[in-house]
Amino acid sequence: MFQAPHRNRVLSLGAGLSMSLVLVACGGAPTPADSVAENGEESVAVNAGLVGAIDQIGLPAALDQGFFEEQGLDVTVAEPFATGTDQLNALESGQIDIAQVGSPAIGAILSGADYVLLGNYSGSAAQLGIDETMAVVARDGSGVEAGDLSTLRGKKIGVAIGSINHLYLLSALAENDMTPDDVSIVNTPPPDMAVALQTAGIDVAIGWDPFPLLILDQVPGSYEVARGGGYIGYLGYLVAKRDWVEQNRDTVKKFLTARAAADQWMRENPDGGAEVAARWLSSLDPAIAEEAMQYNVEQLDPRISACNYAALHEAITTLHGLGTINGTFDVNDVFVPGPINEVMEESPELFEDLDEIPASAVIEGDDFTFEPDGGQCSR
Repeated sequence: MFQAPHRNRVLSLGAGLSMSLVLVACGGAPTPADSVAENGEESVAVNAGLVGAIDQIGLPAALDQGFFEEQGLDVTVAEPFATGTDQLNALESGQIDIAQVGSPAIGAILSGADYVLLGNYSGSAAQLGIDETMAVVARDGSGVEAGDLSTLRGKKIGVAIGSINHLYLLSALAENDMTPDDVSIVNTPPPDMAVALQTAGIDVAIGWDPFPLLILDQVPGSYEVARGGGYIGYLGYLVAKRDWVEQNRDTVKKFLTARAAADQWMRENPDGGAEVAARWLSSLDPAIAEEAMQYNVEQLDPRISACNYAALHEAITTLHGLGTINGTFDVNDVFVPGPINEVMEESPELFEDLDEIPASAVIEGDDFTFEPDGGQCSR
């Protein structure tokens, strides 16, 4: 586990088109002051993880702006993981306590991992369909028409199998009267998409920011086919082991409070959030960071509502129906909304700028049962 001093940890973006993410230290070991909270009491250590992407920048923003310190937490950020699956492996092995993961959590839970979902690092509790951080980018000569996803038929499409961009593709195909058999799906990690497009290994790349914007900047002739569209309810969760949450509920509340403060700060200061991203993702062009942050802030809603249950249920149903995953599970078994609901009750000012949660989707405490056909959250 890598530990760097507070406010001084930087994610470095690899040179050229590889776009791989690396965490770099900018100083020595933490000073004793790093283990003391603002009230003079010993701070609580928490190890957290992320994938190096704009939609996950709330974690370093909370660290950078001192929101964790205000809550008496000494948060260590692990080196960024290439995928959510890699991050969950670190969670399982005890390297980190809290992960920021989307759809890869589905496969892990189906495989027997006892994980719980504590809140969103990206998503919406006020509506079901939100995916503004997703974009479809095509190479020059691909034959795909901008604004017309029906022209994806017969094309080679790069997504990370099992990740949120895969789910986006499946839902977009269904909305355009196509199935996965109508395209060639190529398993392509987002850092490899630019090279794959440039070499015609794929015709189209689907990814989350900043990767689509980086591709547009670095691959000559590439162009945006679509952005967002409400095809999916975005899946971006704060994930932890159930037993750790049960043993550390007060720490969880403090962590969620700090993350909520960071999300609000970015919603109110998107240029400030972009500056944090450009600093932490140190080779990311500030102009690209600013553009990406405009989309990212639309999905910064850490609350949990029936809409989040519905989004996960819909994702599981879609993936299982297409044979992408083996089995399903009851989403009621994995959400633990109590801690974030307590944060909402105790610190309502952190959420006052967000859209109101529909009355039918409101959750109180931990006692809530989502009913797939109950109309608790609809598009």
